[in-house]
Amino acid sequence: MDIEIVGGILAMHLLSLLAPFYFSWSALWVAIFLYVVTGLFGISLSYHRNLSHGSFKLSKWLEYLFAYCGVLALQKDPIFWVSIHRYHHQYCDSERDPHGPLEGFWFSHMSWLFDTNSIVQKCGKPNNVGDLQKQPFYRFLQSTCHAHPIALAILLYLLGGVPFLVWGMGVRTIWVYHITWLVNSVCHVWGKQAWNTGDLSRNNWWVAILSFGEGWHNNHHAFEYSARHGLEWWQLDMTWYVVRLLQILGLATDVKLPNEAQKERLALNTSTAG
Repeated sequence: MDIEIVGGILAMHLLSLLAPFYFSWSALWVAIFLYVVTGLFGISLSYHRNLSHGSFKLSKWLEYLFAYCGVLALQKDPIFWVSIHRYHHQYCDSERDPHGPLEGFWFSHMSWLFDTNSIVQKCGKPNNVGDLQKQPFYRFLQSTCHAHPIALAILLYLLGGVPFLVWGMGVRTIWVYHITWLVNSVCHVWGKQAWNTGDLSRNNWWVAILSFGEGWHNNHHAFEYSARHGLEWWQLDMTWYVVRLLQILGLATDVKLPNEAQKERLALNTSTAG
């Protein structure tokens, strides 16, 4: 599995090196479109806020559609991703954290992915995702998670040749990779804390912009159940705006937000949030 993960990540980085030689405006727009589809709808909205934390509920057809978008981000299937993230919150910034900063910045950013045995040693087997494992759709994605990005790559090549493949798969994938990983690394090292979470989580505004609101990480660790991470009006949170729209349309229900009493219990100094 380690060779598989390293090989996949390396292949996407090597493919992206061809970007200057195969640039076209249509290829760039394809990359941006897939960045939103896989990064916002797939990773942030589905894998993280919906599946990992149950911050809101969706009809099954919509839940599964967004989860499928996450598979196209090449960050493995929902069962794997959600299990790791739940362990991160359970053991946050301790020796048992799957990607904690105690072992160094680059470990928390990406090198933790290259030693899957260490995850099992720290956390045990993925026994924290029973809610997903009992659903046939997620077991199907787990067993076929490689096939779907390959199918997307073939489709991109058929639609736009090498430029679409390079930008839609290579550039877009490593862009979403590193933005996701910045939340694990940068947001546990640089930024400000507004809440007494007892860990190293930080709010980082520029990571929040790149990650559709995930960079308000101290907010998230304070209220991990919250569908909204940018708790202040000025804290840009694109994923929350989409969830709110879905709620208005009646497509998202049971949307969870912290109340004022919960905020008061954890508040440090709200003027430092940012």
